[in-house]
Amino acid sequence: MNPTSAAVRAGVRRGVIELRNTFTNGQDLWNYFFPTAVLLVTMFFMRGATVPGTDFSLGARTLPSALGMGLAFGGLLGLAQQLIVDREDGTLLRAKATPNGMLGYLIGKLVLISTVSLIGLVLQLTPSLFFLDGLRLTDAGAWLTLAWLVPFGLVAMLPLGAVIGSLIENPRNMGLVVLPIFGLIALSGIFYPINGYPGWLQAVAQVFPIYWLGLGMRSALLPDSLAAVELGGSWRHLETLGVLGLWGVLGLTLAPVVLRRMARRESGSRVAARREKAMQRVV
Repeated sequence: MNPTSAAVRAGVRRGVIELRNTFTNGQDLWNYFFPTAVLLVTMFFMRGATVPGTDFSLGARTLPSALGMGLAFGGLLGLAQQLIVDREDGTLLRAKATPNGMLGYLIGKLVLISTVSLIGLVLQLTPSLFFLDGLRLTDAGAWLTLAWLVPFGLVAMLPLGAVIGSLIENPRNMGLVVLPIFGLIALSGIFYPINGYPGWLQAVAQVFPIYWLGLGMRSALLPDSLAAVELGGSWRHLETLGVLGLWGVLGLTLAPVVLRRMARRESGSRVAARREKAMQRVV
């Protein structure tokens, strides 16, 4: 077995072990289930409202968008937070000291974050079927759309998360990333159609993958008649595939470069300095 294959196999095993461990950690379980509970409660109270100009439930229309937001948020910030924390406690330095350790480390994190994102998707979608009407999960076309949308969405978001995590050394600086992402979510039609926004805001929203993940989820789970309230009056599958693919190529191009640069800069003295600062914050 060549070294790269060994590192990939080790990374997959690492991801499975970390996934198993995360479901025995109370804080991790809270982080998974609390946002899901908040979303489901919100959708429950929105079920009586309707999309303007139709009699379709606004809650049912919003849920697919929120699922797309969850994939984007989990893939982007989930991996970034893992890299920042592991850099601070020396995990990345230990991975760097192992042959092909950084590759194995990254594969493990991709397995962990991807699986957690998919589990979150199922946890949010399944209970919603009992109180939201109009979702078309019995349609084979819905599953075909999800089959290409979810992988493309994760490929678009996970490398960007790796880039962000490589550039930020202090966990307290994550707010510099979280706030702009919340701004993009507000622009991206997750909770309300963007048709009423000024043209320049619509253009900004369509540059980023969050809008397209939401649109793709709506195309998979909502009736075709709801496409009329979207920009252009259609689901724009080709555009969704293209934008997500472009972001995936951009992320996969940048991530290895930034990760290699970060790994070269890691040293025992830098880890010790970060640990000392962390202890000062605790004290």
